[in-house]
Amino acid sequence: MIIMQTVKDKLKNIGEDVLSQIKEGKNPSLEIPIRSFSNIIYDEKIKLLRLGDKTSRRYFFNVAHAKKFMQTLIIATRCKDLLDEKIHASLREMFYNVKHTLQNSNENTFDEQTESDDIIEDLEVMLGTLREQLHLNADASGRIVGNMSIIDAGDTIHLNKLGTGGWHIPSNVEDIKFDRIDAEYVFVVEKDAAFERLNEDKFWKKNKCILVSTHGQAARGTRRLIRRLNKEHDLPVIVFTDCDAYGWYIYSVLKAGSMNLAHTSEKLATPDAKFIGLTMTDIVEYDLKKHTIKATEQDIRRAKELLNYKWFQHPLWQREIKLMLKKGYKAELQALASRGFKFISETYLPDKIEKKDFLP
Repeated sequence: MIIMQTVKDKLKNIGEDVLSQIKEGKNPSLEIPIRSFSNIIYDEKIKLLRLGDKTSRRYFFNVAHAKKFMQTLIIATRCKDLLDEKIHASLREMFYNVKHTLQNSNENTFDEQTESDDIIEDLEVMLGTLREQLHLNADASGRIVGNMSIIDAGDTIHLNKLGTGGWHIPSNVEDIKFDRIDAEYVFVVEKDAAFERLNEDKFWKKNKCILVSTHGQAARGTRRLIRRLNKEHDLPVIVFTDCDAYGWYIYSVLKAGSMNLAHTSEKLATPDAKFIGLTMTDIVEYDLKKHTIKATEQDIRRAKELLNYKWFQHPLWQREIKLMLKKGYKAELQALASRGFKFISETYLPDKIEKKDFLP
């Protein structure tokens, strides 16, 4: 309720500020932090990508700005309506709600959803909030299981009694309350197949962890939930992805944030996260060479990009990335099944966790 009122007040302040400018005879404008790459920095102190201090002004009496000025106020108004009515809407629903033709013209308020999505991101940076706190939801993706109970919309959900499927993480996890947690860390896996293997083997119960699947690149709701478990309950986060540049990039986004969403890093990223594998070194250590896949041109290009990321400058990461470039191959998590179906849950992961064989 406190968060909702704060966001509502911030939305109200936008309208009051514009009205005040009009009354003073000024050209009404909105100040918006710049979201381009030129204003994105890696903050060494907090170990996160974030926006810099550059801002721009969007003026009503400016042909180049007028439409976006109007769009910003329309979206802000609809978000306040959602908060007032205590309901949520999808990004697609918001687009259709605000799309209409202006009276006595052929001009539409919005033509494509990309326009409304872009304005929503502007509002996020203007207000210093998440779109989920504006009651806007995106597609959900991700599953979770473990010895934990949560309260969602008044319902108590026991995450240790969900069979083989686990609980599907919603887009908006802001109002979820952690009722009970009996775990020592959060274990995040990229692949649903790996999640299902570890869940069936009750890895989370034997190793006292919360098991999360990101289903590829983690959705915002999944990233936010991981962040909350880490910050609110001091649970370490361990990440397990394919041995390729894209798997490592998934880890990068979980840990440091993403370029496109640098303005949300402090709420979505977990800089304390550690990487357990799969690594190029593991391929040799566990004799997986015959089960590797030739790296594609895209893999090589992305790996070269990772080499230059500031948060991948640690010697251990530089070694792994350069090894991939030198060897020209990659490996999926499922390659560990070549050693036996339960090898991943009964040998590989327990051994690496016991040795704390992590990458930073």
